[in-house]
Amino acid sequence: MSGYSTYTRWQRIEAQAKQLGFRLANPKHGLWGVSDPGVDQVALYPDEEALPVYARDAEIFSGTFGQLEIFLAGWGQARSYDMILRLSDDKKRKKYEDRERARQAEQRKREEQKKMLAVLKATDQQNRAGKK
Repeated sequence: MSGYSTYTRWQRIEAQAKQLGFRLANPKHGLWGVSDPGVDQVALYPDEEALPVYARDAEIFSGTFGQLEIFLAGWGQARSYDMILRLSDDKKRKKYEDRERARQAEQRKREEQKKMLAVLKATDQQNRAGKK
């Protein structure tokens, strides 16, 4: 089958990225530093709610398949090294991510309340102006 090894490589990379909390996509800024335009480029973005400290549209990595495999292996090794040194583990990481998600939800709620209050004030002012 033509391209089957590339397809299986893509699936393996995608599964590894998903496990670390990323999703694969096209790079936003094109082929930076690539002299051969035929080279496949891929970018990493934070998955929906997996990594709350990063903005949803933050491009964490951009490069070729080979560079991406090295990046993901390094990211996984860094997490393992943190666990060996007892600096962080999955429980601590989850606790801090949950805390960040709650903070972001509270911030969104406050922003929505401010917008609603502004709409209500504007409506009230229009109603008062209409009664005069």
